[in-house]
Amino acid sequence: MKRDVALIAFLLSVACPFAAQAGTTMETRGKGFAPPAFYSFCSRQPGLCSTAGGTKVVTLRSGLSAQLKQVNRSVNSRITELSDRAVVGKDDDWRVPTVSGDCEDIAILKKLELMKRGWPASALLLTVASYHGEGHTVLTVRTNEGDLVLDNLTNSVRDWSSTPYSYFARQAQGNGRRWERIGAAKPVGTTATGT
Repeated sequence: MKRDVALIAFLLSVACPFAAQAGTTMETRGKGFAPPAFYSFCSRQPGLCSTAGGTKVVTLRSGLSAQLKQVNRSVNSRITELSDRAVVGKDDDWRVPTVSGDCEDIAILKKLELMKRGWPASALLLTVASYHGEGHTVLTVRTNEGDLVLDNLTNSVRDWSSTPYSYFARQAQGNGRRWERIGAAKPVGTTATGT
């Protein structure tokens, strides 16, 4: 499956060079719904559900870009992808993984690792999508170069519109317990970037 994702990502980058190079942001379209297990996770780990803070978009300097790549690669190599059923005996259980976990667990760990490095929670948004009919969770990082995705299926950090997923919803900035539906991709220059 990982090879298929890499092949699709390569083909998309060749077919859609504008989106990959110019950067896009996610247009949001009103209230969305979080996966049910998200709320029990938030009651146990409110700091990791937070999207509070004044910085809505991070200015991506080279050192910060390198951090994103390093965190994505490091977590992907340390955590073995296994279903919640195999790890904890439940169908859906959001948590911070130590050895193994599924896509949302891995996205949560990436958020934690970036927050430890000083990244603002307000720019680190858990995001749900589908891929081949299955649910998938990634971490969206809002930057001045576009909304970038850290994904357990690839070590590449990519613009969200250059991924093979159909996106549904993400955490709202400023209120992480609220989720917003995701619409179209907007070129970076057409949206307000915040501070």
